[in-house]
Amino acid sequence: MYHQKWKKRIIFCLLFILIFFSTIILNILLVKQSAIAVKEEDWDRFLEQKDFIEAVNQVEQHWERDYEKYFDENLADFSVTAEDIAETLSNISQQTGTKPAVIWIWSRAEQMQLILITPGKKPEIYSVTDADKPQLINTVRRLNVEITNPRKRNTKSYLESAQKLHKWMVKPLEPALEQEGIDTIMFCLGMGLRTLPLAVLHDGKNFLIEKYALTRIPAFNLIDTNYNKIKNAEILAMGASEFKELEPLPAVPVEINKITRFTWQGNALMNQDFTVNNLQEQRQKKTYDIVHLATHAEFRPGKPERSYIQFWNDEKIGLDEIEKLKLNDPPVELLVLSACRTALGDRQAELGFAGLTVKSGVRSALASLWNVSDIGTLALMTEFYQHLQKTLLRAEALRQAQIAMIRGEVGINMGELSGTRGELQLPPELSEFGDEIFSHPYYWSAFTLIGNPW
Repeated sequence: MYHQKWKKRIIFCLLFILIFFSTIILNILLVKQSAIAVKEEDWDRFLEQKDFIEAVNQVEQHWERDYEKYFDENLADFSVTAEDIAETLSNISQQTGTKPAVIWIWSRAEQMQLILITPGKKPEIYSVTDADKPQLINTVRRLNVEITNPRKRNTKSYLESAQKLHKWMVKPLEPALEQEGIDTIMFCLGMGLRTLPLAVLHDGKNFLIEKYALTRIPAFNLIDTNYNKIKNAEILAMGASEFKELEPLPAVPVEINKITRFTWQGNALMNQDFTVNNLQEQRQKKTYDIVHLATHAEFRPGKPERSYIQFWNDEKIGLDEIEKLKLNDPPVELLVLSACRTALGDRQAELGFAGLTVKSGVRSALASLWNVSDIGTLALMTEFYQHLQKTLLRAEALRQAQIAMIRGEVGINMGELSGTRGELQLPPELSEFGDEIFSHPYYWSAFTLIGNPW
C-alpha cells in the first residue's frame, strides 16, 4: 500500500514535469514561428515572381496574429488587401490634403525587407542586403543607448546609428517617396524594430521628422483610418504629481493647467480626483475626444497584465484590462500618455506599446518610448497642443513640435519655459532646474504617434 502511494506520486510528478516542459517548448516554438512570420522560401518566391500584393497580404496577416497572441483575443474579423490599402490612402489623401504612404520593414536572416504602398499604387518591395538581422537589431539598440545615456546629452554620438538606419530603411524608398510627393508615413515594423525612435533617423543633413509626419501602426488592418476633424474637440486632462512608490512629477499641474486653461477647452482632474471611476463618469457626461493622462505608464516584458497605467494612490489599470476605461465607447480620437516608459528591445513590451490603440479602442495615441524628464515633457506637450490647434492633424502637430525643439526654439530661460508661442512662467519648484535648451533627441524623439495620423 505504501509503495503504491509513492508510485502514484512519482507518476504525478513525472506528468507535471512533462506538461511543464511541453508548455515551455510550445511557447518557444510559437515565438519562433511568430518571429519568422513569412518564411524565407516564401519571401524568395514573392521576389522571384514579383508577387508583391501577396507579400503585403501575408505580412499583414502574420503581424495581426502577433498582436492577437499577445493580447490573447481576436482583434479583427476581416482582412484588408494591398489593393484596399492603396485605395484607402487615395481616399484619405483627398479628405485631408496630405499624401500618405505605408512602409513595412521586416528583418530577415541575411537581409532587410522594405515594402512601400502609396495612394492608388501597387506595392513595391526593396531588399537591403547589407543589413542582416543581427546587425540591424544591434544598430537599433545602440541608437537607443546613445540617445538615452545622460552622459552624452551634449553630444551627437547618436548620429552614426541614426544615419546608418536611415540609409537602410528610408534611402532606398526616397525616389518613390519624392516622386509621389509623400508627406506622411505610417511605419509598420517587425519584431525588434517596434520601439525604434523613427523621428531621429538622419540623412546626413536633417532628421526624418523634418521631412515627414510620422506614425507607427501595428498593422494597417488593425487601425481605424477614418478621418474625423478635432477642431472643436474638448479635452479631459487628468494626472498626478505625487505617488507612493514612483518618482513625483512636479510639472504635471503646470502641464494640465496650461492645456485646459490656455490651449484647449476642457476639464482638469488632479491627484486624488485622478481615479478610474472619475474618468468613466466624466466620459459618460461628455464625449471628450481627447483624453490626456499625465502619469506614469510602463510597458514591461511579459504578458499584458504586467504593463500598466498608474492612477491616484495604489490604483493601476493593467494593459489587459484597459477596456475598463471605456475609451472606445464612443472612441476617443486621441489618447495622450505623457510619462511612459517602455522596455526597449523586448518583444512583449514593444507589442504592448505598438498595440496600445488596438487594445484601448482609441483612434490615435501619443506616448513616449522612454521616461523623458518632467520639464522636457511639459515643453513638448505645450508645443504639441498649440500646433494641434493650428494644423488639426495629429502627426503634423507632433512634427511641428519636434521641429521647434530641434531648432532650439524651446527651452528654459530664467525661470520661464519659452516656446514658439511665447513664455510660460514656471513655479519655484520647476524654475530651479536652470537654463536648458531641449534640442537633443532625448527630449523629443521618444514621443511617437501610434495609429491614425490624421
